Amino acid sequence: MAQKRTYQPKVKIGNWTEDQQLEEDAKKEYQEKKERGELTSQKEDLLKRNMFTPVNLSVTTDGNVHIGDVVMLVNAGGGNRECSAVSINTDIDRLIKFPSTTIQTPCEVCAGRIIQPCTRTAFIITSVDDSPEGSTLYYEQTFALKTTSGFARGLYLTSDLRSFQKYAKKSRLQEVNLVEDTSYLSWWKIEYFNPQERLEFEGQPVPANVNVVIKHCKTNRALAVLSDHIIWTACGREYELTAHTFLDSHKAEQDTNHWMLCTSAPVGGRLLIPNHSKLADDDNNTELTQENLD
Repeated sequence: MAQKRTYQPKVKIGNWTEDQQLEEDAKKEYQEKKERGELTSQKEDLLKRNMFTPVNLSVTTDGNVHIGDVVMLVNAGGGNRECSAVSINTDIDRLIKFPSTTIQTPCEVCAGRIIQPCTRTAFIITSVDDSPEGSTLYYEQTFALKTTSGFARGLYLTSDLRSFQKYAKKSRLQEVNLVEDTSYLSWWKIEYFNPQERLEFEGQPVPANVNVVIKHCKTNRALAVLSDHIIWTACGREYELTAHTFLDSHKAEQDTNHWMLCTSAPVGGRLLIPNHSKLADDDNNTELTQENLD
């Protein structure tokens, strides 16, 4: 039973000297942490400030994706699943402050519902076959997806076969994460979203802002967003991201495997993403300003 205090706080009773010293120590510790920027609120502000630093996406003049382009990987959603983008998933416990503020590796990824071009969602199309920067990306051509430099450290989107020690936390399917070094595990390729016409489009330029299937080269599993597996991140409730091919009754990839390599419009720098009210396979795209996305 808690002891009831029968005197005013200014009356010194019991172990008042110890209580006073503990209070002073707590104030001193708080002030020291504040000066070093180690308070939880300060770490959260630092994380969000770095994660949501605006990034300029590439502008495509010919409508195609090129080596070196900065893009967002966006899934248009479907059913109860909202539009989402491949996003860095880290928290304040995985920050490195020296020599500069960065994230630890390996780093998790998720399908975030905050659709805006920033450090968290921007990826660079990187050559793995000595293709020059600025050259057109083609269907079935291998490439890597790298985060921006600085806070995101230029990490590579990587996956590998599921094992007893390594798998997606919620679904237990093939894990996707970010690592520091590039290897065959970080090689990807683009396939046309309709398997019946896939052979006809092999070797053709990959258009920006339309539905495609992103396949992992080693495992031949498609990048997928899982609406049934919600994870908690620093940005709230978001979807788990994995490498797994979901086929419908016609042996075609479902909309959970459909992604767009989104770029900016040539005029005004507006982000090109699909209309959220349309189906994922709708060919009509709409331009949304940054104010509509926030």
